[in-house]
Amino acid sequence: MKLKQRVVLLAILLVIFIFTKVFLIDNLDTSAANREDQRAFHRMMASLHVELNPRLDHTLQSPWEIAAQWVVPREVYPEETPELGAVMHAMTTKKIIKADVGYKGTQLKALLILEGGQKVVFKPKRYARDYVVEGEPYAGYDRHNAEVAAFHLDRILGFRRAPLVVGRFVNLRTEIKPVATEQLLGTFMTVGNNTCFYGKCYYCRETEPACADGDIMEGSVTLWLPDVWPLQKHRHPWGRTYREGKLARWEYDESYCDAVKKTSPYDSGPRLLDIIDTAIFDYLIGNADRHHYESFQDDEGASMLILLDNAKSFGNPALDERSILAPLYQCCIIRVSTWNRLNYLKNGVLKSALKTAMSHDPISPVLSDPHLDALDQRLLSILATVKQCTDQFGPDVVLVEDRMTLSHL
Repeated sequence: MKLKQRVVLLAILLVIFIFTKVFLIDNLDTSAANREDQRAFHRMMASLHVELNPRLDHTLQSPWEIAAQWVVPREVYPEETPELGAVMHAMTTKKIIKADVGYKGTQLKALLILEGGQKVVFKPKRYARDYVVEGEPYAGYDRHNAEVAAFHLDRILGFRRAPLVVGRFVNLRTEIKPVATEQLLGTFMTVGNNTCFYGKCYYCRETEPACADGDIMEGSVTLWLPDVWPLQKHRHPWGRTYREGKLARWEYDESYCDAVKKTSPYDSGPRLLDIIDTAIFDYLIGNADRHHYESFQDDEGASMLILLDNAKSFGNPALDERSILAPLYQCCIIRVSTWNRLNYLKNGVLKSALKTAMSHDPISPVLSDPHLDALDQRLLSILATVKQCTDQFGPDVVLVEDRMTLSHL
Protein backbone atom coordinates (compact mmCIF):
# COMPACT_ATOMS: atom_id res chain seq x y z
CA MET A 1 0.00 0.00 0.00
CA LYS A 2 1.33 3.36 -0.98
CA LEU A 3 2.23 5.88 1.72
CA LYS A 4 -0.50 8.27 0.60
CA GLN A 5 -3.15 5.55 0.88
CA ARG A 6 -1.87 4.58 4.32
CA VAL A 7 -2.12 8.20 5.52
CA VAL A 8 -5.69 8.48 4.21
CA LEU A 9 -6.65 5.17 5.85
CA LEU A 10 -5.13 6.21 9.16
CA ALA A 11 -6.95 9.55 8.98
CA ILE A 12 -10.25 7.78 8.37
CA LEU A 13 -9.63 5.38 11.25
CA LEU A 14 -8.71 8.32 13.52
CA VAL A 15 -11.94 10.14 12.65
CA ILE A 16 -13.96 6.98 13.29
CA PHE A 17 -12.17 6.53 16.64
CA ILE A 18 -12.85 10.11 17.71
CA PHE A 19 -16.53 9.96 16.78
CA THR A 20 -16.93 6.58 18.47
CA LYS A 21 -15.30 7.91 21.64
CA VAL A 22 -17.50 11.01 21.70
CA PHE A 23 -20.57 8.88 21.09
CA LEU A 24 -19.65 6.51 23.91
CA ILE A 25 -18.93 9.37 26.31
CA ASP A 26 -22.27 11.01 25.48
CA ASN A 27 -24.07 7.72 25.99
CA LEU A 28 -22.25 7.12 29.25
CA ASP A 29 -23.24 10.58 30.50
CA THR A 30 -26.85 10.09 29.42
CA SER A 31 -27.18 6.62 30.88
CA ALA A 32 -25.51 7.77 34.12
CA ALA A 33 -28.09 10.55 34.41
CA ASN A 34 -30.88 8.11 33.62
CA ARG A 35 -29.59 5.68 36.23
CA GLU A 36 -29.59 8.48 38.82
CA ASP A 37 -33.19 9.32 37.86
CA GLN A 38 -34.11 5.67 38.37
CA ARG A 39 -32.37 5.54 41.75
CA ALA A 40 -34.15 8.74 42.82
CA PHE A 41 -37.47 7.20 41.78
CA HIS A 42 -36.84 4.08 43.85
CA ARG A 43 -35.85 6.21 46.85
CA MET A 44 -39.10 8.15 46.52
CA MET A 45 -41.18 4.97 46.26
CA ALA A 46 -39.47 3.53 49.34
CA SER A 47 -40.35 6.63 51.41
CA LEU A 48 -43.93 7.13 50.17
CA HIS A 49 -45.67 6.15 53.38
CA VAL A 50 -45.06 8.80 56.02
CA GLU A 51 -46.08 7.80 59.53
CA LEU A 52 -47.24 10.78 61.57
CA ASN A 53 -45.50 10.61 64.93
CA PRO A 54 -43.92 13.23 67.21
CA ARG A 55 -40.43 11.68 67.32
CA LEU A 56 -37.63 14.00 66.21
CA ASP A 57 -34.02 12.95 65.66
CA HIS A 58 -32.89 16.53 66.32
CA THR A 59 -34.30 16.98 69.82
CA LEU A 60 -32.77 20.44 70.23
CA GLN A 61 -34.87 21.81 67.38
CA SER A 62 -38.60 22.28 67.00
CA PRO A 63 -40.37 20.79 63.98
CA TRP A 64 -40.87 24.35 62.70
CA GLU A 65 -37.14 25.09 62.81
CA ILE A 66 -36.38 21.89 60.93
CA ALA A 67 -38.92 22.63 58.19
CA ALA A 68 -37.63 26.20 57.85
CA GLN A 69 -34.09 24.94 57.30
CA TRP A 70 -35.25 22.71 54.45
CA VAL A 71 -36.17 25.65 52.20
CA VAL A 72 -33.67 26.63 49.50
CA PRO A 73 -34.17 28.48 46.19
CA ARG A 74 -34.95 25.29 44.25
CA GLU A 75 -36.74 23.16 46.89
CA VAL A 76 -39.25 23.57 49.69
CA TYR A 77 -38.09 20.30 51.26
CA PRO A 78 -35.21 17.94 50.42
CA GLU A 79 -35.43 14.49 48.88
CA GLU A 80 -34.64 12.74 52.14
CA THR A 81 -36.76 13.98 55.03
CA PRO A 82 -36.76 11.56 57.98
CA GLU A 83 -38.41 14.28 60.08
CA LEU A 84 -41.32 14.80 57.65
CA GLY A 85 -43.69 12.67 59.75
CA ALA A 86 -42.87 14.66 62.88
CA VAL A 87 -43.42 18.01 61.15
CA MET A 88 -46.75 16.89 59.71
CA HIS A 89 -47.77 15.43 63.07
CA ALA A 90 -47.12 18.83 64.65
CA MET A 91 -49.17 20.53 61.94
CA THR A 92 -52.19 18.38 62.72
CA THR A 93 -51.93 18.26 66.54
CA LYS A 94 -50.21 21.38 67.91
CA LYS A 95 -52.43 23.72 69.91
CA ILE A 96 -53.94 26.67 68.03
CA ILE A 97 -52.99 29.87 69.86
CA LYS A 98 -54.50 32.39 67.44
CA ALA A 99 -57.01 32.35 64.57
CA ASP A 100 -57.58 35.14 62.07
CA VAL A 101 -59.14 35.69 58.67
CA GLY A 102 -57.04 34.37 55.80
CA TYR A 103 -54.64 36.38 53.71
CA LYS A 104 -55.95 38.21 50.65
CA GLY A 105 -57.61 36.06 48.01
CA THR A 106 -60.86 34.94 46.45
CA GLN A 107 -61.60 31.89 48.62
CA LEU A 108 -62.47 31.21 52.26
CA LYS A 109 -59.58 30.30 54.55
CA ALA A 110 -58.30 31.07 58.02
CA LEU A 111 -54.80 31.93 59.19
CA LEU A 112 -53.87 29.95 62.30
CA ILE A 113 -50.89 30.35 64.61
CA LEU A 114 -49.85 27.06 66.19
CA GLU A 115 -47.95 26.54 69.42
CA GLY A 116 -44.36 27.55 68.80
CA GLY A 117 -45.37 30.48 66.59
CA GLN A 118 -45.82 28.61 63.29
CA LYS A 119 -48.31 30.04 60.78
CA VAL A 120 -50.52 27.65 58.81
CA VAL A 121 -53.36 28.26 56.37
CA PHE A 122 -56.56 26.37 57.18
CA LYS A 123 -58.95 25.57 54.33
CA PRO A 124 -62.31 24.11 55.39
CA LYS A 125 -64.17 21.20 53.83
CA ARG A 126 -66.88 22.36 51.42
CA TYR A 127 -67.68 19.21 49.42
CA ALA A 128 -68.10 15.48 49.99
CA ARG A 129 -65.40 13.32 48.36
CA ASP A 130 -67.68 12.12 45.57
CA TYR A 131 -69.06 15.57 44.71
CA VAL A 132 -68.43 16.55 41.08
CA VAL A 133 -67.86 20.25 40.35
CA GLU A 134 -69.63 21.05 37.09
CA GLY A 135 -69.04 23.99 34.78
CA GLU A 136 -65.76 25.71 33.96
CA PRO A 137 -62.58 23.88 35.02
CA TYR A 138 -61.93 26.60 37.62
CA ALA A 139 -65.50 26.59 39.00
CA GLY A 140 -66.58 25.93 42.58
CA TYR A 141 -65.18 26.43 46.06
CA ASP A 142 -61.63 25.51 47.02
CA ARG A 143 -61.19 21.81 47.79
CA HIS A 144 -59.23 21.21 51.00
CA ASN A 145 -58.49 17.59 50.10
CA ALA A 146 -57.05 18.75 46.76
CA GLU A 147 -54.33 20.62 48.66
CA VAL A 148 -53.38 17.41 50.48
CA ALA A 149 -53.37 15.33 47.30
CA ALA A 150 -51.40 17.95 45.34
CA PHE A 151 -48.66 18.04 47.98
CA HIS A 152 -48.15 14.29 47.76
CA LEU A 153 -48.21 14.35 43.96
CA ASP A 154 -45.45 16.99 44.16
CA ARG A 155 -43.42 14.49 46.21
CA ILE A 156 -44.08 11.68 43.74
CA LEU A 157 -43.10 13.77 40.71
CA GLY A 158 -39.87 14.73 42.45
CA PHE A 159 -40.49 18.47 42.11
CA ARG A 160 -40.54 19.29 45.86
CA ARG A 161 -41.91 22.78 45.14
CA ALA A 162 -45.18 22.62 47.12
CA PRO A 163 -45.41 23.64 50.79
CA LEU A 164 -46.26 20.87 53.25
CA VAL A 165 -49.98 20.11 53.61
CA VAL A 166 -51.83 17.73 55.93
CA GLY A 167 -55.45 17.18 56.89
CA ARG A 168 -56.73 18.27 60.29
CA PHE A 169 -59.96 18.17 62.29
CA VAL A 170 -60.60 21.23 64.46
CA ASN A 171 -63.26 21.95 67.05
CA LEU A 172 -64.55 25.40 66.09
CA ARG A 173 -66.16 25.98 69.48
CA THR A 174 -63.24 25.00 71.75
CA GLU A 175 -60.15 25.45 69.52
CA ILE A 176 -60.96 28.38 67.23
CA LYS A 177 -63.52 30.72 68.78
CA PRO A 178 -61.63 31.29 72.09
CA VAL A 179 -58.51 32.47 70.20
CA ALA A 180 -60.19 34.09 67.17
CA THR A 181 -59.73 37.76 66.31
CA GLU A 182 -62.82 39.95 66.36
CA GLN A 183 -62.77 40.11 62.57
CA LEU A 184 -62.95 36.31 62.23
CA LEU A 185 -65.28 35.83 65.21
CA GLY A 186 -67.75 38.24 63.63
CA THR A 187 -68.26 35.79 60.74
CA PHE A 188 -69.33 32.84 62.93
CA MET A 189 -72.92 31.63 62.96
CA THR A 190 -74.99 28.57 63.79
CA VAL A 191 -76.90 26.77 61.05
CA GLY A 192 -79.12 24.09 62.52
CA ASN A 193 -76.88 22.25 64.98
CA ASN A 194 -73.69 23.12 63.09
CA THR A 195 -71.12 25.83 63.81
CA CYS A 196 -70.21 27.76 60.66
CA PHE A 197 -68.11 30.74 59.52
CA TYR A 198 -67.78 32.66 56.28
CA GLY A 199 -64.57 34.63 56.85
CA LYS A 200 -63.32 37.54 54.74
CA CYS A 201 -62.38 37.17 51.08
CA TYR A 202 -63.40 38.36 47.63
CA TYR A 203 -66.06 35.67 47.23
CA CYS A 204 -66.90 35.18 50.92
CA ARG A 205 -70.62 35.59 51.55
CA GLU A 206 -72.69 35.34 54.73
CA THR A 207 -75.11 33.24 52.69
CA GLU A 208 -72.36 30.73 51.79
CA PRO A 209 -70.60 29.76 55.04
CA ALA A 210 -68.47 26.68 55.61
CA CYS A 211 -70.10 24.48 58.23
CA ALA A 212 -68.72 21.92 60.64
CA ASP A 213 -70.36 18.65 61.54
CA GLY A 214 -71.64 19.95 64.83
CA ASP A 215 -68.52 21.69 66.13
CA ILE A 216 -65.96 19.48 64.35
CA MET A 217 -64.70 20.82 61.04
CA GLU A 218 -62.51 18.88 58.59
CA GLY A 219 -59.93 20.86 56.68
CA SER A 220 -56.36 21.08 55.47
CA VAL A 221 -53.45 23.01 56.94
CA THR A 222 -50.64 24.34 54.74
CA LEU A 223 -47.31 25.22 56.31
CA TRP A 224 -46.42 28.89 55.86
CA LEU A 225 -43.06 29.42 54.19
CA PRO A 226 -40.38 31.09 56.37
CA ASP A 227 -40.52 34.90 56.43
CA VAL A 228 -36.83 35.01 55.46
CA TRP A 229 -37.96 33.84 52.01
CA PRO A 230 -40.29 36.64 50.81
CA LEU A 231 -42.37 35.81 47.76
CA GLN A 232 -42.67 37.61 44.46
CA LYS A 233 -45.88 37.29 42.45
CA HIS A 234 -45.82 36.93 38.65
CA ARG A 235 -48.53 36.83 36.05
CA HIS A 236 -48.58 33.40 34.44
CA PRO A 237 -47.75 33.72 30.71
CA TRP A 238 -50.44 31.14 29.96
CA GLY A 239 -53.03 32.69 32.30
CA ARG A 240 -56.70 32.89 31.33
CA THR A 241 -58.70 36.08 30.85
CA TYR A 242 -61.71 34.80 32.84
CA ARG A 243 -63.86 36.92 30.52
CA GLU A 244 -66.45 35.28 28.31
CA GLY A 245 -65.73 35.80 24.63
CA LYS A 246 -62.21 37.20 25.24
CA LEU A 247 -59.31 34.88 24.54
CA ALA A 248 -55.79 35.21 25.86
CA ARG A 249 -53.09 35.44 23.20
CA TRP A 250 -51.87 31.89 23.82
CA GLU A 251 -55.33 30.58 22.97
CA TYR A 252 -55.17 31.74 19.35
CA ASP A 253 -51.50 32.44 18.52
CA GLU A 254 -49.69 29.24 17.48
CA SER A 255 -46.30 30.96 17.76
CA TYR A 256 -46.98 32.31 21.25
CA CYS A 257 -44.19 30.29 22.89
CA ASP A 258 -41.62 31.90 20.59
CA ALA A 259 -42.66 35.29 21.98
CA VAL A 260 -42.47 34.01 25.58
CA LYS A 261 -38.93 32.72 24.99
CA LYS A 262 -37.81 36.25 24.14
CA THR A 263 -39.18 37.67 27.41
CA SER A 264 -37.44 37.72 30.79
CA PRO A 265 -37.27 35.51 32.86
CA TYR A 266 -38.18 32.91 30.23
CA ASP A 267 -35.34 33.78 27.86
CA SER A 268 -32.73 32.13 30.12
CA GLY A 269 -32.48 30.05 33.25
CA PRO A 270 -34.89 27.38 34.51
CA ARG A 271 -38.16 29.33 34.64
CA LEU A 272 -39.68 28.20 31.32
CA LEU A 273 -38.96 24.56 32.14
CA ASP A 274 -40.58 25.17 35.55
CA ILE A 275 -43.65 26.43 33.68
CA ILE A 276 -43.69 23.19 31.65
CA ASP A 277 -43.35 21.09 34.83
CA THR A 278 -46.18 23.06 36.42
CA ALA A 279 -48.42 22.58 33.37
CA ILE A 280 -47.92 18.81 33.70
CA PHE A 281 -48.62 18.97 37.44
CA ASP A 282 -51.73 21.10 36.92
CA TYR A 283 -53.06 18.89 34.12
CA LEU A 284 -52.76 15.81 36.32
CA ILE A 285 -54.71 17.45 39.16
CA GLY A 286 -57.15 19.30 36.87
CA ASN A 287 -56.09 22.79 38.00
CA ALA A 288 -56.93 25.39 35.33
CA ASP A 289 -56.74 28.32 37.74
CA ARG A 290 -53.03 29.20 37.89
CA HIS A 291 -53.39 32.76 36.60
CA HIS A 292 -50.44 33.91 38.74
CA TYR A 293 -47.54 32.12 40.36
CA GLU A 294 -44.94 32.87 43.04
CA SER A 295 -41.19 32.59 43.20
CA PHE A 296 -38.76 33.83 45.81
CA GLN A 297 -38.15 37.56 45.64
CA ASP A 298 -35.27 39.12 43.69
CA ASP A 299 -34.30 35.76 42.25
CA GLU A 300 -33.65 37.00 38.69
CA GLY A 301 -35.43 33.92 37.38
CA ALA A 302 -33.21 31.42 39.20
CA SER A 303 -35.54 30.20 41.95
CA MET A 304 -38.30 27.66 41.46
CA LEU A 305 -41.89 28.30 40.57
CA ILE A 306 -43.53 27.52 43.92
CA LEU A 307 -46.64 25.34 43.70
CA LEU A 308 -48.96 27.32 45.97
CA ASP A 309 -52.77 27.30 46.10
CA ASN A 310 -53.68 23.99 44.47
CA ALA A 311 -57.21 23.82 45.88
CA LYS A 312 -59.02 24.39 42.56
CA SER A 313 -58.12 20.82 41.64
CA PHE A 314 -59.77 17.39 41.58
CA GLY A 315 -63.15 18.94 40.85
CA ASN A 316 -64.37 16.75 37.97
CA PRO A 317 -62.61 13.43 37.22
CA ALA A 318 -64.37 13.18 33.86
CA LEU A 319 -63.01 16.51 32.60
CA ASP A 320 -59.54 16.51 31.05
CA GLU A 321 -58.86 20.19 30.30
CA ARG A 322 -56.23 19.89 27.58
CA SER A 323 -55.62 23.65 27.44
CA ILE A 324 -53.77 23.33 30.78
CA LEU A 325 -51.02 21.58 28.79
CA ALA A 326 -50.60 24.51 26.37
CA PRO A 327 -47.07 25.38 27.60
CA LEU A 328 -45.99 21.81 26.85
CA TYR A 329 -47.52 21.35 23.41
CA GLN A 330 -46.78 24.91 22.25
CA CYS A 331 -43.13 24.97 23.39
CA CYS A 332 -42.49 21.24 22.87
CA ILE A 333 -39.76 21.02 25.50
CA ILE A 334 -39.56 19.06 28.74
CA ARG A 335 -36.84 18.25 31.28
CA VAL A 336 -35.27 14.81 30.78
CA SER A 337 -35.66 14.13 34.51
CA THR A 338 -39.38 14.97 34.34
CA TRP A 339 -39.80 12.81 31.25
CA ASN A 340 -38.07 9.88 32.96
CA ARG A 341 -40.18 10.24 36.10
CA LEU A 342 -43.43 10.29 34.09
CA ASN A 343 -42.44 7.10 32.32
CA TYR A 344 -41.66 5.36 35.61
CA LEU A 345 -45.18 6.25 36.81
CA LYS A 346 -47.20 4.75 33.95
CA ASN A 347 -49.06 1.42 33.96
CA GLY A 348 -50.97 2.24 37.14
CA VAL A 349 -47.93 3.14 39.25
CA LEU A 350 -49.03 6.79 39.69
CA LYS A 351 -52.45 5.91 41.09
CA SER A 352 -50.99 3.31 43.44
CA ALA A 353 -48.19 5.61 44.61
CA LEU A 354 -50.52 8.52 45.38
CA LYS A 355 -52.97 6.27 47.20
CA THR A 356 -50.13 4.93 49.36
CA ALA A 357 -48.69 8.40 50.02
CA MET A 358 -52.04 9.74 51.23
CA SER A 359 -53.05 6.71 53.30
CA HIS A 360 -51.50 8.08 56.50
CA ASP A 361 -53.37 11.38 56.40
CA PRO A 362 -55.90 12.14 59.18
CA ILE A 363 -58.63 12.87 56.58
CA SER A 364 -57.93 9.70 54.53
CA PRO A 365 -59.35 8.63 52.10
CA VAL A 366 -58.29 11.92 50.54
CA LEU A 367 -59.57 11.29 46.99
CA SER A 368 -62.34 9.17 45.53
CA ASP A 369 -61.42 6.33 43.15
CA PRO A 370 -62.62 8.18 40.01
CA HIS A 371 -60.06 10.95 40.70
CA LEU A 372 -57.28 8.40 41.17
CA ASP A 373 -58.25 6.65 37.93
CA ALA A 374 -58.26 10.01 36.13
CA LEU A 375 -54.61 10.59 37.09
CA ASP A 376 -53.47 7.50 35.19
CA GLN A 377 -55.52 8.47 32.13
CA ARG A 378 -54.15 12.02 32.13
CA LEU A 379 -50.61 10.69 32.43
CA LEU A 380 -51.12 8.78 29.18
CA SER A 381 -52.24 12.01 27.50
CA ILE A 382 -49.09 13.80 28.67
CA LEU A 383 -46.84 11.01 27.37
CA ALA A 384 -48.68 11.06 24.02
CA THR A 385 -48.25 14.84 23.79
CA VAL A 386 -44.48 14.57 24.32
CA LYS A 387 -44.31 11.80 21.71
CA GLN A 388 -46.04 14.07 19.19
CA CYS A 389 -43.39 16.69 19.91
CA THR A 390 -40.49 14.25 19.53
CA ASP A 391 -41.99 12.88 16.30
CA GLN A 392 -42.15 16.42 14.93
CA PHE A 393 -38.91 17.96 16.22
CA GLY A 394 -36.81 15.04 17.40
CA PRO A 395 -35.87 14.02 20.97
CA ASP A 396 -32.67 16.11 20.93
CA VAL A 397 -34.77 19.27 20.68
CA VAL A 398 -37.66 18.28 22.95
CA LEU A 399 -35.85 16.55 25.83
CA VAL A 400 -33.79 19.16 27.67
CA GLU A 401 -31.07 18.22 30.14
CA ASP A 402 -31.47 20.71 33.00
CA ARG A 403 -30.52 19.20 36.33
CA MET A 404 -30.34 21.95 38.92
CA THR A 405 -27.71 21.85 41.65
CA LEU A 406 -29.45 22.03 45.01
CA SER A 407 -27.78 23.37 48.14
CA HIS A 408 -28.88 22.85 51.74
CA LEU A 409 -26.29 24.90 53.54
